[in-house]
Amino acid sequence: MTVRQRARDLGIPFDGETGPLNAITDVAGVEVGFTTLIDGDGALQIGKGPVRTGVTIIHPRGKDRAFDGVWAGRFSLNGNGEMTGVHWIDEAGAFSGPIAITNTHSVGLAHHGILRWMIAHPRFNAEAQLWMLPVSAETCDEYLNDINGQHVTEAHVLAACDSARPGPVAEGNVGGGTGMVCYEFKGGTGTASRRFTLGDETFTIGVLVQANFGKRHDLSVRGVPVGRHLTDNAVWGTAQNPDVQGSIIGIAITDAPLSAIQLQRVARRMGLGVGRTGSPSEDGSGDIFLAMSTHNDVCEKAGTSEAMLRYTVNAHINPLFLATVEATEEAIINALAAAETMTGQNGHTVHAINHDDLMAVMKQYGR
Repeated sequence: MTVRQRARDLGIPFDGETGPLNAITDVAGVEVGFTTLIDGDGALQIGKGPVRTGVTIIHPRGKDRAFDGVWAGRFSLNGNGEMTGVHWIDEAGAFSGPIAITNTHSVGLAHHGILRWMIAHPRFNAEAQLWMLPVSAETCDEYLNDINGQHVTEAHVLAACDSARPGPVAEGNVGGGTGMVCYEFKGGTGTASRRFTLGDETFTIGVLVQANFGKRHDLSVRGVPVGRHLTDNAVWGTAQNPDVQGSIIGIAITDAPLSAIQLQRVARRMGLGVGRTGSPSEDGSGDIFLAMSTHNDVCEKAGTSEAMLRYTVNAHINPLFLATVEATEEAIINALAAAETMTGQNGHTVHAINHDDLMAVMKQYGR
């Protein structure tokens, strides 16, 4: 797989200061891993392929600290999708373990694979970890992938968990994003980060998206109606696919001190980042977001009845909200910029956005 230029490298004028990698791994401790499954061509045979799918794993505190929880909050902009574990996150404001993102019909397998990985972890203690509620999320890759074949296995999840690393993050046709479509271009995995200041301290937020949503005519890049100009090779609106709308999963991690309620507010702002790219979050789209903070330890099993929690005063939180919107917007455009043209089941082809054509439209609007 060739490595395509990221959106910022093309000259798209994003706002805000990025971290050194412009990725979710700019937050210290975060590790990301992938298993990418590409196999077969031609006519769909359920259970045989063609296969265009995978799984993405995010360790908020790294593999070694899998049982050290993070404070969290989530938001469903439109709920036609799945993210497991969110009821406990709503209740407790925290969770532990890796996060998986995969295709719709493999979300249970990914959940099961996380459990297998955690049970095999050197720090697993059957008495301390009587039960676990992993986070596993999905978007639908049925246009390119043999989704009903359920080709993601526990072994693939274990491999993604084990292979996760800090550092640069692959984008486009990788992991859970392998078979995804975004604004009727090839979509998939994208990431970005922002640095921001609260009081006299500087923090980082990183966002990773699995982008599989949107109709071509809605696509906007930094306010430019790109989708109204780049109309060739659109996927939907055909007799076979009259009104497909797709989904997006967004994961945000920050090192800023926040309460669980504040993290719910951060998760909501990810929806504004999606909106900047043009989507109205249609009825058939599962637009679900999870935000976490690694600043405070989760001390539910500390053996004491009290614990100290540092958080930001609400009146000072706006720079974080803006950073969240900006990072989400750029992560989506990075997914589009990085993805490559892919042909999947029954010869279905989704074309990558052409960088030269994209920048020609941007220039036309003075961007």
